[in-house]
Amino acid sequence: MVMMALFFSYCHSTKKAAAAAPAAATSAFTYEKSVQPILMNSCAPCHIPSKGGNKVALDSYANAKNDVEDILKRIQMAPEDRGFMPMRHPKLSDTDIATIKSWKDGGLIEK
Repeated sequence: MVMMALFFSYCHSTKKAAAAAPAAATSAFTYEKSVQPILMNSCAPCHIPSKGGNKVALDSYANAKNDVEDILKRIQMAPEDRGFMPMRHPKLSDTDIATIKSWKDGGLIEK
């Protein structure tokens, strides 16, 4: 009887954990909601061709996803380091940098 109660309590806990897993797996950070606004505000006009940019394009999900490692590397540099981005502008906020990191760590979700 005790064994049966332990079994059912274990199954019940597992169901709760399984039900919570999809919500936890869904990232709160998506390209469209979280990352695109940062790129449009901080990387334009240089990296947004529609705004006159002529550098590596960061104007789409595919481009940002493909270049996320370089983006993170450059935005985390010290402003005086060669390769720092955004060039000739203040460093992105810790919140913006954390958002891009979280987007990457969360699986680079588009929408």
